[in-house]
Amino acid sequence: MSDRPDSNGSGNNGTGSAPPPRRSDATRTAILHAARERFAADGYERATIRAIARDARIDPSMVMRYYGSKEGLFAAAVAVDLKLPDLAAVPRPEVGEALVTHFLDLWESNEVLTALLRVGVANQSGAERVQDIFRDQLLPVARAVCPDPEQAATRAALSAAQLLGLALARYVLRLAPAAALHRREIVAWLAPTVQRYLTAPSP
Repeated sequence: MSDRPDSNGSGNNGTGSAPPPRRSDATRTAILHAARERFAADGYERATIRAIARDARIDPSMVMRYYGSKEGLFAAAVAVDLKLPDLAAVPRPEVGEALVTHFLDLWESNEVLTALLRVGVANQSGAERVQDIFRDQLLPVARAVCPDPEQAATRAALSAAQLLGLALARYVLRLAPAAALHRREIVAWLAPTVQRYLTAPSP
């Protein structure tokens, strides 16, 4: 009987087990994790490739090999897909609740968002990245449900102020009253405000 791997290359009689992760994937993960921590702690200007490489326990040349420059590394480290729900498919009275619930899920499961917020409040480059993400991804959501498309940018900005303010207080500054709130309480407090921003007539 042949000892060669079967035709799918698994070498285990076709059980289809996944191949082991590549070393390059582990290296990229280590670099991005170190970069987020360093950008959050030092800000964009003071963070250095050498310090990030030291934190990731690799040679600085490896960082440059994968990302080319500090600008490229920063863009990769804070690349965020908010995966926003299609609010046009949500009953109109429930869009505020749907959006707040979605963001709570994001903040509590994605450390990249918290790192991005830390960077955003510390330096201009981070702030601009936060602005880009929320403008590009939240604005179309607001446009889909607001009563006046010309007000979509304002309504998206007001909604972002509520969502980012909560995240800053709860996950970054860890203000005790905000951190102690149960999810149900957060939704109950915040959803009506976001609902009004998105769907109410102009004041």
